[in-house]
Amino acid sequence: MIKRNMSSALVAAGLLAGAAFAGSAHAGQCPPDKLMADAREPMNVEASGVSDNVLAMLPLAEEGPMLADRKMRVRKLTIESGGVVPWHSHGDRPALIYIIEGEIMEYASNCAAPIVHKAGDVAVESHAVSHWWKNLSDGTVTLLSFDIMHDESDDNM
Repeated sequence: MIKRNMSSALVAAGLLAGAAFAGSAHAGQCPPDKLMADAREPMNVEASGVSDNVLAMLPLAEEGPMLADRKMRVRKLTIESGGVVPWHSHGDRPALIYIIEGEIMEYASNCAAPIVHKAGDVAVESHAVSHWWKNLSDGTVTLLSFDIMHDESDDNM
């Protein structure tokens, strides 16, 4: 059962990666004229209204020598109205985020404007991104997060 779930997660991650780099990847991105280094200072905001459920994890040690201390992880995050995913960095943890339902705002270190993410968008979180998210809508937002985890003490954000 776990192997099937991991295989399904890997297929989904591959599909999302393809979607992220296809022509429709412009939704939910920083406007080009607002993209700049150090556009936003780190925010000391607490996590609130967020549930984080790890659906599957795959140790990558057997997948190749460069991946020996990393794990692929798939998580489902639910952010209630007014909920916050606190400031965090992707310096050592690249991720793809698929917005299943709802609308959420991202406040990224490399963008001078808030970025709106809507259902169907894929957010690409590379090593150059530090950010926080807030649900300003009246509804719940559900995300699927596909990341490559390195730090065992990662707090899942």
